[in-house]
Amino acid sequence: MNFEFYIAKRLITGKEHKISISAPIIKIAIAAIAIGIVMMLIAIGTGVGLKVKIREKVTAFNGHIQISNYDNNNSDVSVVPVSKNQEFYPEFKLVNGVAHIQAVANKAGIIRTEDTFEGFIAKGVGADYDWHAFTEYLVAGDLPKYKGEVNEDVLMSRIMADRLQLKVGDSFFALFPKEDDPLTTANQRKFKVTGIYDSGFEEFDGLYIFVDIRHVQRMNKWGEDQVGNFEVFLDRFDEIDDKSKEIYGKTLSNLDTGTIKDKYYKIFEWIGLFDFNIALIIGIMIIVGGINMITALLVLILERTQMIGILKALGTPNWSIRKIFLYNATYLIGVGLFWGNLLGLTLLLLQQRYHFLKFPNPKEYYIDYIPVSIDLPMVLLLNIGVLLLCLLMLLLPSYIITKITPVKAIKFE
Repeated sequence: MNFEFYIAKRLITGKEHKISISAPIIKIAIAAIAIGIVMMLIAIGTGVGLKVKIREKVTAFNGHIQISNYDNNNSDVSVVPVSKNQEFYPEFKLVNGVAHIQAVANKAGIIRTEDTFEGFIAKGVGADYDWHAFTEYLVAGDLPKYKGEVNEDVLMSRIMADRLQLKVGDSFFALFPKEDDPLTTANQRKFKVTGIYDSGFEEFDGLYIFVDIRHVQRMNKWGEDQVGNFEVFLDRFDEIDDKSKEIYGKTLSNLDTGTIKDKYYKIFEWIGLFDFNIALIIGIMIIVGGINMITALLVLILERTQMIGILKALGTPNWSIRKIFLYNATYLIGVGLFWGNLLGLTLLLLQQRYHFLKFPNPKEYYIDYIPVSIDLPMVLLLNIGVLLLCLLMLLLPSYIITKITPVKAIKFE
């Protein structure tokens, strides 16, 4: 055990002074670090959690990347079909990092009941459709199954079901304009509500109904091998821009690719502001914690001025004395980080498990509860960053030790 560490340990354990005037200041500094790390953990956990949840909901309805015919002009309705006979379908093996690809086709229509009517987009999906995300959103009935014969089952949102006064098991008629004469004639189809979902994303819930893709193919007079577009799901959202370019290079020249970031750029610009808010909170908390630690360090130096003078009189270098107080400060920061992490992670885990904190206006955030995402590597990096930044902030005030003269310090009371 080296000399500086030994002295620092005695200061920490309080063996140098029976009564310390710095004790309340130290407790305040530790509390500031603990509260700061709690606030930072909550800011990161909830901010990242909300971003991930919103991205998951947008992805569930669109996939990460869409492959379509250039002539569709980014329309929500499928106009010009794309052949399913592609090298990348039904398994996208040309690009690494692709988790799933599915074929869909959209067609606008109107639902008519005895009392009301509602415009909608029928999202035609087939046996290759991944319903994984909708198992979480399902609130009544079952998810439709589009294997075997063409069926009338549809998955409808709770918003639309309430507007149309429909429930699971009810049947209704829908009208779809014909492509060759959309103004005078319409295709009529009878559907049955087999399931009701609620994603909380009103922009999508109030628009999409999921139907068998073969209905859309027949109404558009397409062949069984023709679809509206392909939806591609990636393993990692962070790679969406690079993978989009890579996928574009692997498809035919008549096909275009687009990402959900481009299609819903306003949503992603909004959630992009979360990063700024998180960084702002972290910065403020580090400054507050650092200032409290600087105050505590200065009080410690003032209280141990005589000890500093004695050590200097014995020939101890300035840097060795500074290290004594920096070791002490490191311990105090570590105590604050320990209690802050314990409290912060406990709160986040409870929220993740029980969802006891709710948004006052869920429509603004597309979810009723505050979501949480805990990334342990990020938590570790945060703790290391707080420790290093606080220590860097303490280097300057510890320089005051070099200005203390042994003679004056020994006489200091």
